[in-house]
Amino acid sequence: MLKTFLIMLTFIVMNSSTVFAAENILFIPHDNRPVSYQQPVDVVSQLNYKIISPPEELLTKPDELWTWFNENAPAANAAVVASDALLYGGLIPSRSHEFTDDELKARVENFKTLREHNPTLQLYVFGSLMRTPMFGTPGDIEEPDYYGQYGTQIFQLTALMDKQETDELSRKEKAYLDELEDSIPDEVLDDYFARRLKNLSATMKLLDFTADGLIDYFVIGRDDNAPLCQTHLENRHLLAYMENLGVGKDKAQSHVGIDEYAMLLLTRAVNDLSGSLPLVNVQFNSGVGGETIPEFSDEPIADSIRDEILIAGGYFISNPARADFVLFVNTDPDGETYDNHNSLPPQPLTKGEQRYFRRNAKKFSSLVEEAVNKNLPVGVSDIIFANGSDNFLMAQLRNKDLLFKLQAYGGWNTATNSSGSALGMGILAKKMNRKSIDRLLARRYLDDWAYQANVRTQIAAELSTRPDGLQIYLHLGEHEAEIVKRENELMHEFVKKNLPQIKKFTLSNPWHRMFECRIDF
Repeated sequence: MLKTFLIMLTFIVMNSSTVFAAENILFIPHDNRPVSYQQPVDVVSQLNYKIISPPEELLTKPDELWTWFNENAPAANAAVVASDALLYGGLIPSRSHEFTDDELKARVENFKTLREHNPTLQLYVFGSLMRTPMFGTPGDIEEPDYYGQYGTQIFQLTALMDKQETDELSRKEKAYLDELEDSIPDEVLDDYFARRLKNLSATMKLLDFTADGLIDYFVIGRDDNAPLCQTHLENRHLLAYMENLGVGKDKAQSHVGIDEYAMLLLTRAVNDLSGSLPLVNVQFNSGVGGETIPEFSDEPIADSIRDEILIAGGYFISNPARADFVLFVNTDPDGETYDNHNSLPPQPLTKGEQRYFRRNAKKFSSLVEEAVNKNLPVGVSDIIFANGSDNFLMAQLRNKDLLFKLQAYGGWNTATNSSGSALGMGILAKKMNRKSIDRLLARRYLDDWAYQANVRTQIAAELSTRPDGLQIYLHLGEHEAEIVKRENELMHEFVKKNLPQIKKFTLSNPWHRMFECRIDF
């Protein structure tokens, strides 16, 4: 009898994450876009965890958000929080705020006070180095107004400054650097670099807290990065600072990307709370494969994904047969990233390009099919296109009846956004039933494939014939009802043809632009 009791007790302890009441995870995203907020919460909500999140209107009010955080932290077992929201009021405000040094220092110190009052809270923080877009778009809400006029020059200036620190500039490059400095107004450069210095100082202080154990894990994102630019330059100094602090990847990372960190750190929180160490294997398409350096990145995708596995609390293994999750990455054989989707006007593929992508999709889908037939837990990260799925691959997966035999899929945005989203979902899928997995897959297919790669592209083509088309595309304004109606018509047509399993859903554009959508079932 005693032996039976001990066996049953051991079973209950080992499976406590599913037997006992839900543990609480406090979550503060860096904004309320669906990819930042709704979607990662939806994934974790399929498990036995309660997500505590602030009212959306607080996300842009850092001082009020801190009050909410302090009031709700005692009820949480773990917290995944965006430092950009708690310091600046969000990811996008972090790029154009007017907060003083003293205001930011006080908010950073709040992390220390929070830890003093909540010594057992598992605290995971993610923030960003400011991005360096290659060009500016007039009217873009994501950068200061002057970036629309001087964005290209600022990027080129910082690329030369970055190179100058580690290599000798040619005479022509030195002359161009001087020319760029003269062509950009001093007040623009002063504003741009002063804000970046504030961001870097706050990030370094959070690293100090991480070294001291006040933060359990800290991820710093390099959004819209390039091999030479200001973000790359600052990261080089940041890595040296981390090395001097003795902070390794087991405590903190500076990593390419930003929007995937909520999903990855929520996954880490679940793994830590449940005592899990998922084993992850990664398979790349033929050709350049893992050595691909995607657009908006400054490193090979294989290195990025290895680091994402660590962020998620997993461990990379080379044998797919032993893995809890196997991620297949759809890279271009030549290591290119294509941006044919969602431009205005759209860039249709030539017949030669169509043949190229079709051949590639057949080969890659066969690798996925073989793994699924071996009953491996398979997911797909679809990164050939910078925004949206590879239509040729998705057609192959549909025709082979593989879409709802996967554990995870990601193809919505930049390479690391897509791979990180797929990794988090795929790692947690082991704890889900098939109905939950299919629900999450349905959302990804509707967003990444139907909307990003098709509906948005078609509407861009329709808008390109109108004189105000670009303005509507960027800011729906008074045309929002008309555009949303058209989006839903096209979405339902696409779903009827390609995803008949999905019966009821609605689509909206919560940020009143076409770049992202929200899917509700």
